[in-house]
Amino acid sequence: MFLAGNVFLWSFSLSAQTESPIQEATYEKSVIQLTVVQQEYDYVNPWKKTQMSRGSGSGFVIAGNRILTNAHNVSNYRYIEVKKQNIAKRYPAKVDFVGHDCDLAIVSVYDPAFYNDMAPLEFGPLPKVNSTVQTCGFPLGGQTVSVTKGVVSRIEVGIYSHTQADTHLLVQTDAAINPGNSGGPVIQDGKVVGAAFQGIQMADNIGFMIPTPVIEHFLKDIEDGVYHGFGSLGILTFEGLHNSALRQYLKVPEDRQGVVVLDLVLNSTGASVFQRNDVLTKIGDFDIDNDGMIRIYGLMLDMSEAIEQKQLGETIEVVFYRDGVCNQASIKIDHNEPVLTFRRLFDIQPRYRCFSGLTFVTLNRNFLESWGRNWITDIPFYLRYLFYDVQNLNTNPARKEYVVLSDILPDELTTYVGGFVHQPVESVNGLPILSLDDLDSAFAKDVDGFWVIRFLGNPTPMIIDAVKARQKHLEILEKYDVPITPLPEQSL
Repeated sequence: MFLAGNVFLWSFSLSAQTESPIQEATYEKSVIQLTVVQQEYDYVNPWKKTQMSRGSGSGFVIAGNRILTNAHNVSNYRYIEVKKQNIAKRYPAKVDFVGHDCDLAIVSVYDPAFYNDMAPLEFGPLPKVNSTVQTCGFPLGGQTVSVTKGVVSRIEVGIYSHTQADTHLLVQTDAAINPGNSGGPVIQDGKVVGAAFQGIQMADNIGFMIPTPVIEHFLKDIEDGVYHGFGSLGILTFEGLHNSALRQYLKVPEDRQGVVVLDLVLNSTGASVFQRNDVLTKIGDFDIDNDGMIRIYGLMLDMSEAIEQKQLGETIEVVFYRDGVCNQASIKIDHNEPVLTFRRLFDIQPRYRCFSGLTFVTLNRNFLESWGRNWITDIPFYLRYLFYDVQNLNTNPARKEYVVLSDILPDELTTYVGGFVHQPVESVNGLPILSLDDLDSAFAKDVDGFWVIRFLGNPTPMIIDAVKARQKHLEILEKYDVPITPLPEQSL
């Protein structure tokens, strides 16, 4: 998954070649430039925010006076302006829908007059490999639309670097990377076949676009006024049938291909159907080969593309072998994620609790990235252990999240307990902590006049004088400008 660390979120200006004529309506009256002020949250002290930054990107008008762009262009936005080519006036805008998992967003302009001379673009089919496409956008923040040509070189399922965890269909072109093109339309035969969105840092002339199957899924999803996102089955598989001995052990017929179920996400819809060592041979209308690929759109693609055709809440039929017996089942498509997801989060104010300077947050990737560029190697061992192996470590179906002590605001009350910072919480005053909300009831009591906080993987508890902590709670919050929240009412 971390291969995506070498992928830029800037989209691309395709490598310069001899350009063929393109209709004016496909760019001059359709493509817009966004200027966005963004500000992220501080995931260590969540009542704070980081410094503001300003960036630019591209987008294009589609039916319904809507502007389609990339989610990374508008994530954590505080203010958005859009402008047309060669017109100085900027129009304030807002985000109506955002799909961070597929890096797409819908933006609208407050002033309806903005759309008076705009021409909405229509969508075309998935382009073919070796076919030519044209990309329109505002690379490097220029004032006029750049229109360049490139060739489709590969179509596959790959990582979308915005969240650095989600995988969807993407189209590769011989492209150079230029910030500012993000969200611009990729056009073939006068219709949009993709939206430019990322490129690879350590490679020459490789860029990617989000193709129309992903865009159409996003647009269909938001028809009810809410974005639900892409789903999965909640299973992990591997290509085990290449091993003839394993095939024989699992009693799979020689004429069948498929993949072996390696693990199941706890509480997932797939866990209600599959068991470890089941062999999945068909999904929907598609046979699965020993590499986990299916033939779809005339291509061999990862079997997840069959699930991508479904909206959240829909079902898909599967065929699998268990102990040599062929089985069929229907599985509901759901988010099916572990309690600690690999995904980066956006547009969500972090939840926290601060009790007398003891600051607790939900453990997530954004918090771990507070360690900096090399966070994956610099984070404490136990947190890295959780992040990588949470699927096996969490066996409690009631757990909603992991809670970590993110910071201790210095005070004489908490002198000499700084060594417990950054550790995941196991229990407080004898109550297990399975979500951040559990802290409220746990801190409402004490153990013989003390707060007793235990941490995962650490036999030594943190001990705090409960009487003094209650007395100093408001004083500490005021000292460090933490929003005032009363302590949970003490229970006996």
